[in-house]
Amino acid sequence: MTENVWTRWPSREALGRAGTSRPRRLIAWAVRLAALGFLLWAAFHSGRVHGWVLVAGGVGVVVAALLAWAFYRTTLQHRLWPSLACMLLLLGLAVAAQAGGFQGPALVLWCGCAVTALERLPLAAALPTASVALSSYAAVSNDVWLTTAATAGGLALAGYVLRLDAEARGSAQRLLAQERAARAAEKESAALAERARIAREIHDVLAHSLSAQLVHLEAARLLIERGVGREQILERVVAARGMARDGLDETRQALSALRGELTPLEEFLSQLAGTTSGAEVTITGERRQLPAEASQAVRRVAQEALTNVRKHAPGAKVQVRLDYSDGHITLDVRDSGGSPGELTGAGAGYGLLGMRERAELLGGSLEAGPDEEGFVVTLKVPA
Repeated sequence: MTENVWTRWPSREALGRAGTSRPRRLIAWAVRLAALGFLLWAAFHSGRVHGWVLVAGGVGVVVAALLAWAFYRTTLQHRLWPSLACMLLLLGLAVAAQAGGFQGPALVLWCGCAVTALERLPLAAALPTASVALSSYAAVSNDVWLTTAATAGGLALAGYVLRLDAEARGSAQRLLAQERAARAAEKESAALAERARIAREIHDVLAHSLSAQLVHLEAARLLIERGVGREQILERVVAARGMARDGLDETRQALSALRGELTPLEEFLSQLAGTTSGAEVTITGERRQLPAEASQAVRRVAQEALTNVRKHAPGAKVQVRLDYSDGHITLDVRDSGGSPGELTGAGAGYGLLGMRERAELLGGSLEAGPDEEGFVVTLKVPA
């Protein structure tokens, strides 16, 4: 439901000083000082003004300044009745000045009240107030009626133009505040996303490394309790040490990824395939720079898939295929199958669930399962 245009106040941004340029503020103060100077000159320049009349004139100028300040404050707070009370007192003061022989100050007060009311009050209150002020001005003006009408119309137009200008400035201030808030929210969202990415990287590395070490150390503990030979226990400890070394290397790779110091993806896959006997890497499509998230997802999935091959099908031949397509990249890891490895029961590191979650976070997909010969893992992510 839209607010009634007749009862709507100019916004606080429009009525306040925020967003007003320094030259504009200087001009506004110059106009105020000029009006005050004219009031003082008009009140005291006549030789007939003396004694108590002079004191009354000075008091009237001070009271007018205080009422104008109060009107500014109450309109800034959108308080209708106190604002109208200040305006009525200013109009009454103008009438008193006219009755006391101060016609110049009275005309200035009436004109100022008309312009200020149109600028700062709701239209339902501004139009009657401005009408009363301009009618009073026309009634005592010594100019011909056409000049008086033109002056009154110009003052009304000036007040409304000032209102429109203030509203435009207020709208600009609100848009600027909204833009700043949107930028702050965007920065906060980006920071949260980056924290989530860092947490995910650390979790993946630690989950993969520590879980494997835990399996070997637990096996070593059971062997010690059963009194099994030293060689089997030492084998498990050495395997745990190897897992710790691999975990440290993965941690360094994760930190490099977070710092944007990743090695080229093709080089990484070739190095990774070198750690698995019988693995071959094929790159198809036009190579291009990938986003860090997509590149890291490919690296993690390839690493996990080859780790699972070494655990569950040692000695199997592995085909690693990376395909650059329009709008996405596909990684396909296929093994030819083999005899179950001794680490089959050691768990799957991050596991297929972790890989699938990583792909879905990027808007991609991951499929994993047996095929005619062995096992296949296919990752497809936008890039």
